[in-house]
Amino acid sequence: MHTTHTDSRSSTAALALAALGVVYGDIGTSPLYAFKEAFSGAHGIDPSEANVLATLSAFFWAVLVIVSLKYVWVVLRFDNEGEGGVLALTARAHRDAPTPLWARLAVGTGIFAAALFYGDAIITPAISVLSAVEGVSVAMPHLEHYVVPITVGILVWLFMIQKHGTGQVGRYFGPVTVLWFLTLAVLGVASIVQTPEVLRAVDPRYALAFAIDKPHVAFILLAAVFLALTGGEALYADMGHFGPRPVRLAWYGLVWPALMLNYFGQGALVLRAPVSIENPFYLLAPDWFLLPLVGLATLATVIASQATITGAYSMTLQATRLGYLPRLRILHTSDTERGQIYVPVVNWLMLVAVIILVLEFRSSGALAAAYGIAVSGTMIITTLLTVFILMVSDVRGRIRLLAAMAVFGALELLFFSANLTKLGEGGWMPMALGAGIFLMLTTWKEGSRLLAEQRGCIDVPMAGFITGPLPDVPHVLGTAVYLTSEPSLVPSALFHNLKHYKVMHERTVFLHVVNEEVPRIDDRERVRVTRITDGIYNVDARFGFREEPDVPAALALAAPLGLVLEPMTTTYFVARSSVVDGPGKMPAWRCGLFAWMMRQSEGAATYFKLPANQVVELGTQVML
Repeated sequence: MHTTHTDSRSSTAALALAALGVVYGDIGTSPLYAFKEAFSGAHGIDPSEANVLATLSAFFWAVLVIVSLKYVWVVLRFDNEGEGGVLALTARAHRDAPTPLWARLAVGTGIFAAALFYGDAIITPAISVLSAVEGVSVAMPHLEHYVVPITVGILVWLFMIQKHGTGQVGRYFGPVTVLWFLTLAVLGVASIVQTPEVLRAVDPRYALAFAIDKPHVAFILLAAVFLALTGGEALYADMGHFGPRPVRLAWYGLVWPALMLNYFGQGALVLRAPVSIENPFYLLAPDWFLLPLVGLATLATVIASQATITGAYSMTLQATRLGYLPRLRILHTSDTERGQIYVPVVNWLMLVAVIILVLEFRSSGALAAAYGIAVSGTMIITTLLTVFILMVSDVRGRIRLLAAMAVFGALELLFFSANLTKLGEGGWMPMALGAGIFLMLTTWKEGSRLLAEQRGCIDVPMAGFITGPLPDVPHVLGTAVYLTSEPSLVPSALFHNLKHYKVMHERTVFLHVVNEEVPRIDDRERVRVTRITDGIYNVDARFGFREEPDVPAALALAAPLGLVLEPMTTTYFVARSSVVDGPGKMPAWRCGLFAWMMRQSEGAATYFKLPANQVVELGTQVML
C-alpha cells in the first residue's frame, strides 16, 4: 500500500511538472506586459504610490477570484468524460439540456466561444514573443529596430517545426517553465525586500478606494488587470491531458505564488523609481542577467505559443468531430501520444495571421488592446454554460456554486465591458475574426443539414429497399462497404453501382460512422452489427470527438459479432457530393461559402483511413 501511495504521489508530481509547460505557459508570460499596460498607452494612469498599490491590489484579487477560485477550484469539476475546454463543456450542456431549444442555445453559445478562441490563439504567439524580444531594446537600445524582424523570425521557425511534433522538445517544456517561474519569484522577492511596504496592496481596500474615488479610471484599468488573467481558459481546456489534481497542484504550489511575487516586485520597483514603468519586468533584473533573462523569456513565450497552437489544433479536431467543420487533413506526430496532432491548413493560416499582427501593431503594448476581448468573451460563455449545467443537473452544493458563479459572471462582465473601450485600438480584430469563424462553423453545420435533407428527398428509404425484391443482378465475390451518413436511406453510391456496373457483391455492408459527444469510446462499444437479410449488414461505428476515425480498425472489431471481413476482398464505396446553387433555403453567398468549404475538405477515404487501393468514389450533384 505504501509503495502504491508513493507511486501515485510521484505520478501526480510528474504530471504537475508536465502541466506547467502546457497549461501555464500563457498566463505565465503575462508579467512581461500586463502590469506595464496599466500605466502606459492612451489610457495609462500616473505611476503614483496610491495608483501602484491600487493596481497591484486589483491584480491580486482578480487572479485570486477568477483563476484560483473560478477555474482551478470550481470549473475543473465540470468535465465531459475527463475532457475540458469550452467545446467539451458545450457537448455536456447539449447532452444535459431538457429541451431541443435549450440544446440549440447551449451549442450556439459554445460554438461562438470556440470561434473567439481562435482570435486568442493568433494573438498569444504575437504578443508573447514580441514582449519577450522587446527585452533586447532594454539591454541594447541600439538594436531596438531589430525587435520586429527577430520576432517574425522566431514565429516562422515556431510554425515551421510544428509538422515534426512537439515530442522531442516537449520533454524540456516542464523544466524550462519551472526555471521561468522560479526566476519570476526570485526577481520579485529581490525587489520586494528593498520596498516591503508594497505588500500593503494585498489589502483589497486599496482597489476598492480607487474604484470609489475614480470610477471611470478604475473601469478603464480593468482592461489592463484582465491581461493578468489571459491564459486562465487554458487551465480548463488542457485538463484532459493531465487531470484536475496535477493542474491544481502546479497552480497553488508554484505558478500563483511566482506570478504574485513578480507583480509585486514590479510594483516595488516602480514605487522606488517611477521612470522604470517603461519596462518594469526587464528592469527588475541586474545588468549581468538581462540578456540571459531575454533568452529565458523568449523560450517561455515560445512554450506559451506552442500550447496555444496545440489548443487551436485540438479545437479544430473537436469542431470537425462535432460536425462544425469539414474533414481536414490531420496528422498525428507521435506513435504513442494521440493528443499530438498537426493540422497543416490551420498551421499556415495562423502563421500568416500572426505575422500580419506583428507587422501591423509592432509592439506588445499596441497588441494588448486587441488581446482581452476574445478571452473575456470566452470566459463569460464558460460561466454561462457552467451555470446552465448546474441548473439542469443535481450537483452537491449547487446553491453555493450558483452564487459563486454569479459573482464570477458579474466580474467577467465588468472586464468584458472595460475591454470594449479598446475596440477602436485593435479590439475589433479578434471580434471580427471570431464572427467570421462563427459564420463558417455555423454555415458548415447548416449546409450539412440541408444537404442531408436534399439527399433524403432523392434517396430511397432503406426499409423499402430491404423489404422489396432485391435487384435481379449478378452477385460477385467479395464484400462491398458503403459509407452512409443517413442509415435510414440507401447510399447513393449503391444506386450508381447498380446503374453503371449492374452487379452486387455477395456481401454488402452499410456503414454509418457516429460521432459521439464524449471524448472517447471503449473498443468493446465501438461497433454495432445488425444483420438485415442474407448477405446484407448494417454497421454503426462509434467514435468520440477526441478520436481519429479508423474504419478498417473498427470493422475488425466486428468479427466477434458475426461479421468477419477479409481485408483483401473488401471494397469501400464512397459518395462525394458537389453543391450547385439552386432555389434552396440558403442565401447564394452562403451557399457559395459552403461549396468552397466542401472543396477544401479532405476526402472520406483519407479521413476514415480507408486503404487507397480498395476505394471507389462516386460523385453526385445536389442543389441547395
